[in-house]
Amino acid sequence: MTILIINGPNLNLLGSREKTIYGAQCFEEYLEELKQIFPDFTLDYFQSNIEGEIINKIHECRLSHEGIVLNAAAYTHTSVAIRDAISAVDIPVIEVHISNVHKREPFRHVSLISVSCVGVIAGFGLDSYRLGIEALTKLNNSK
Repeated sequence: MTILIINGPNLNLLGSREKTIYGAQCFEEYLEELKQIFPDFTLDYFQSNIEGEIINKIHECRLSHEGIVLNAAAYTHTSVAIRDAISAVDIPVIEVHISNVHKREPFRHVSLISVSCVGVIAGFGLDSYRLGIEALTKLNNSK
């Protein structure tokens, strides 16, 4: 199974930004752990602070990947365009968040992309990504 993990704005700073919310580990280190946990999968990774680049990547991977684990970060709450990109591709997308967005500021309680995703995982730290991959595996096995 080939899965693309997409991280949105400011997630390139994981490990150094707001450690009490996001933890002390950078994503690249965690990605290596994921590759150990899922040795039979191809896990590709993309991060961008630019909305259009995220949209382009979603479009691009529709023919080469069986699923997407997406942490759109702040774009979760603002981007109709990313929501539309998810709806436009015929592969499952799992929305993930490191923090429990429902325990944070009220504007983070609304996700514009959830309606286009097959599921949402939030609040389990970086482990949210592992849970997202497992969810995609179950979806793929049920086909």
